[in-house]
Amino acid sequence: MSAVAVDADSGANAALRPMREDDLDAVIAIEQRAYPFPWTRGILRDCLRADYPAWVLIEREKIIGYGVLSIAADEAHILNICTAPEAQGRGHGRRLLRSLLQIARGRGVRRMFLEVRPSNPHAIALYHDEGFNEIGRRPRYYPAKDGREDALVMAMELFADQ
Repeated sequence: MSAVAVDADSGANAALRPMREDDLDAVIAIEQRAYPFPWTRGILRDCLRADYPAWVLIEREKIIGYGVLSIAADEAHILNICTAPEAQGRGHGRRLLRSLLQIARGRGVRRMFLEVRPSNPHAIALYHDEGFNEIGRRPRYYPAKDGREDALVMAMELFADQ
């Protein structure tokens, strides 16, 4: 596999490359700005050490987003996908998602899964728009301000010709 992922939006000003351990400060800073319950440095470091496909999106030499996959057999799970709040609304989340799907296809994945908060309508709309379907719910999956929040479980069948 190439060190740089390519997607249909080749005119974008941002480039993708594999995440490295020395990216963690920037990734954690985005994670903390984007989420009330962010992943820890240890979680991200463990993903890198487990050799999960993890990619960063860079614009003007600055990390503005990232995505992490888990792949087993012919299934993959998007563990985290995030665009820096100040860079949202410019198609970067869609580009990250499409790139993760392309990476998964390249590794023979046939089915992709993810969880999303019901309180995140923009992400849900993006996932539906890109071909994901809701297949279930995980009760009390996410930490929330007033306890726990369910997760919508979404899936997509991947085909080599997409």
